[in-house]
Amino acid sequence: MTLELPAGSPQLDLPWIITFGPLDDDEEWEPVVCGPYERPHALALAQHVVADEDLMAVVEPLLPATSLDQIRAEIANAQDLAAQEADEIDDVLDDDADDDEHDHDHDHDDHVVEAPSAAELKAGFARISARLTGS
Repeated sequence: MTLELPAGSPQLDLPWIITFGPLDDDEEWEPVVCGPYERPHALALAQHVVADEDLMAVVEPLLPATSLDQIRAEIANAQDLAAQEADEIDDVLDDDADDDEHDHDHDHDDHVVEAPSAAELKAGFARISARLTGS
């Protein structure tokens, strides 16, 4: 799972993290958070790990907030988005109850990207560090 962002989105240049967790609700173990990575590296790593295991991976930007106000604003935004998504899910479930048949067209890119090497990841770390420190 990851955010679908439009080309040119400023979030594309942020560092990204991957949270790996159990796919099945019956499994109980703490999720593992890895990163930061550049977005293409995070997506490739998540894709490869999930392909080999029965896991869920969430790839999301790491927000380098530098003030309490920024953190509070991000929390409020996340809460608002969750409420909107819950409303949308309720609407879809209501629509599904009305319709018996649905055609689901999913346009997924099944292209498998090669996993980045350790050297590529380290170079990505250096680029992330330079962006965060303004170097």
